[in-house]
Amino acid sequence: MRNTMLALAATAALTCTPAWASDDLADWSPRPYVELEHPEWSRDAVLYQINTRQFTAEGTFRAAEKELPRLKALGVDILWLMPIHPIGEKNRKGTLGSPYAVKDYYDVNPEFGTKEDFRHFVEAAHAQGFKVILDWVANHTAWDHPLAQQHPDWYEKDWKGDFRPTPWWDWSDIIDLDWSQPGVRKHVGEAMEMWVRDYGVDGFRADVAGYVPIDFWETLRARLDAIRPVFMLAEWKEPELHRRAFDATYAWEWHHTTKRIAKGEADATALFGYYAESESAWPAEAMRLTYIANHDSNAWEGTQYENYGAALPAMIAFSFTGEGLPMIYNGQEACSAKRLEFFEKDPIDWSQREDCELGELFRDMIAFRRANPALENGQWGARMQQVVTDQPQRLFAWVRQEEGNKVLGLFNFSGEAVEAVLGDGLAAGTYRAFRTGEEQSFAAGDTVNLPAWGWQLYSAQTGR
Repeated sequence: MRNTMLALAATAALTCTPAWASDDLADWSPRPYVELEHPEWSRDAVLYQINTRQFTAEGTFRAAEKELPRLKALGVDILWLMPIHPIGEKNRKGTLGSPYAVKDYYDVNPEFGTKEDFRHFVEAAHAQGFKVILDWVANHTAWDHPLAQQHPDWYEKDWKGDFRPTPWWDWSDIIDLDWSQPGVRKHVGEAMEMWVRDYGVDGFRADVAGYVPIDFWETLRARLDAIRPVFMLAEWKEPELHRRAFDATYAWEWHHTTKRIAKGEADATALFGYYAESESAWPAEAMRLTYIANHDSNAWEGTQYENYGAALPAMIAFSFTGEGLPMIYNGQEACSAKRLEFFEKDPIDWSQREDCELGELFRDMIAFRRANPALENGQWGARMQQVVTDQPQRLFAWVRQEEGNKVLGLFNFSGEAVEAVLGDGLAAGTYRAFRTGEEQSFAAGDTVNLPAWGWQLYSAQTGR
């Protein structure tokens, strides 16, 4: 009997192919993760955030409109306006209140002007080639938003049955919406559609996007794209947001890690974890916002100088050339060195604008990005590849290359001069140096020298 069974098993082995050895790999073929399409105009876009209250002495849309030619000369593409809506008065913080305590999604803050003033700003921006996105606060409203009286059941309640702010945070000037209510979704979603359809808005930056259910954002994105292609930035970190809802998300770890490096609290290898995760756990289409400053960091963490000190130029250059979506917070290009008040009028000091070396750096960085397709956003750009050296704690070296274009970045992320040996052939080639255009060749085993916080970028165009 045993021999018979062995014979049958041998015969089966000769005549049957196990499932894992099948030539049919259809079930195992990768499927696209990201289903949305980025608007073509976001391919190499650079964001510029406008804090309308502080952007000009007047703090109005009309005054901001006069600055558009200057922003055009700077080279930015997408103008992100902080919330433009009326601000609640009940439990208001400070004299003017937080722009994130919204009293009416369908109107504008009279502090900034009228809805027609806003429409005029958008039309003028479009005429000069800009796109305009609005900061949108979906998670919560001001205490005195009409919905709190009209639909109290649309709000979250505390254990006593009273309206409540977002738990744990000191957000006493707002109360949370209840996103299990279809009426909430309809009210907020239709407001967003109105600004796109009737005022020409090109997308939104979603405040604390992860506090709002992802299915709302996915439904909304499809409805907005049906009006026209939009760009969506989430203040959140989650790969799933990129599937059907958002083009870009925040790179908080990048921001905090670069600050730690700049302050001498970490060395260059602290960035390895961020880039390993970015490459392995995030889709190539994901745009990650690599920012030096924004309204939150400036107000609550410190100015660009407090946060980055002598490392500031190097980190700006890195934010514009490494993988990521770069941005400028208004005033950075004028060497602004103050924390802007959040709840009061506190205009940016533009007096140093003409002499600020950062303005020239931003312009040159944007031009360099435009000249090198390998530096484009999302799936259009190339992945960063590590250049191995004998000084990884100080020299952060990388290459981004795609057909016909190669960019080499050498960044000394330390307060001491560095001499390092290129340990492999990834950097090998002949390039033109950033700004000077001087020709430079590299080979494996070559030594590179950079001063404290020194950096250099090289680019090569081949077969183009």
